[in-house]
Amino acid sequence: MSTHESDVHTISPELPAMFDGMKLAAVATVLYIIVRCLNLKSPTAPPDLTYQDTPLNRFLLKSCPQLTKEYIPPLLWGKSGHLQTALYGKLGRVSSPHPSGIRKYIPMQDGATATFDLFEPVGDHRTGDDITMVICPGIGNHSEKHYVRTFVDYAQKEGYRCAVLNHLGALPNIELTSPRMFTYGCTWEFASMVGYIKRTYPQTQLIVVGFSLGGNIVCKFLGENMTNQERVLCCVSVCQGYSALRAQETFLQWDQFRRFYNFLMADNMKKIILSHRHSLFGGSSVKRIDADLGRLWTATSLMQIDDNIMRKFHGHSSLKEYYEKESCVHYIHNVKVPLLLVNSADDPLVHDSLLTIPRTLAAKKQNVIFSLTLHGGHLGFFEGAVLFPQPLTWMDKVIVGYANSMCQWEKQKPPCLSGPLSESSCTEEKA
Repeated sequence: MSTHESDVHTISPELPAMFDGMKLAAVATVLYIIVRCLNLKSPTAPPDLTYQDTPLNRFLLKSCPQLTKEYIPPLLWGKSGHLQTALYGKLGRVSSPHPSGIRKYIPMQDGATATFDLFEPVGDHRTGDDITMVICPGIGNHSEKHYVRTFVDYAQKEGYRCAVLNHLGALPNIELTSPRMFTYGCTWEFASMVGYIKRTYPQTQLIVVGFSLGGNIVCKFLGENMTNQERVLCCVSVCQGYSALRAQETFLQWDQFRRFYNFLMADNMKKIILSHRHSLFGGSSVKRIDADLGRLWTATSLMQIDDNIMRKFHGHSSLKEYYEKESCVHYIHNVKVPLLLVNSADDPLVHDSLLTIPRTLAAKKQNVIFSLTLHGGHLGFFEGAVLFPQPLTWMDKVIVGYANSMCQWEKQKPPCLSGPLSESSCTEEKA
């Protein structure tokens, strides 16, 4: 036997073992990446709550179990904030229902036309009262979005009338009637919808609900003028960022791929603006139109679009002024009605530094509860056993559960807590 043949017979038995080792290493690497990316080792826990110990807050936490029980997302992917956010962004919800509503049109003083969809309850409310949820969706959203339809259907069955604002310019089949569209914090259209509900249903009480950008709008609306809080039982805000000025710096960071999300949202805003370019830029000179559209085409972030297009709708002189004036952080401390602020710790759009705003507010104000979940992403909050999510999310359940508890509280609260009297009044009466 030659030396060459001897070497071949000597080496060949070792090759399968080496390849097996490489395969095991590759599999182990893939599994490690999957575990890290899907955050599978992260524990589940009840929401982290910040609140003051008051009779109302004790009642709410006892009556709304979603706020104190463990939120359990789908096992395989639900602990990834990116996948929760992506599923919300692409599908909205699974098996989304189709609630039947009536579209309303309200002429505005500047020539714009606000629209909202009105959905009547399909059952009696548990308290027997007339309660209307006035709902403001997220950026560029409207009543036809799947997550909105799912929530409205659930609220209807619980006995709530629902009025859902369609952000100005968001509906593709509704033309703008003035050179203006929705912005980060303009409350005009939401105020017109609330005014319509109050006039049309003089006996109804209101539950105010805002999702993401809508959360900023509803909190700003309530804090702008104390009269806006009349007949309002409570407010729920989910996944908002509270301060656009503080958020703009975080949106340029690659941490949690926030810069990538910024690009995607900017691309969506471009499409909305371009679909209404004749209404928005028709009254301008050709030179200005070309300049505005040129800057729009090259924009890769929401900040560039806001600076070149959005701030000009309300005559703001700078991006900083626009963000300062349109953020609810300067108004939310004026809200006196019970206020539930909900965020997720793994929301890739809302940086952790922004959560000091609701946490500090809840620590100082008796009417505020801040609920921070470990998981949920941005407006995801899906629930399910292993792989497939349920149609209703934790978010849907906690909003309706909180609203039900508030309505029940209004029915049975102690007389000393009615009106402007405080908890100390109850103490004095007991003494």
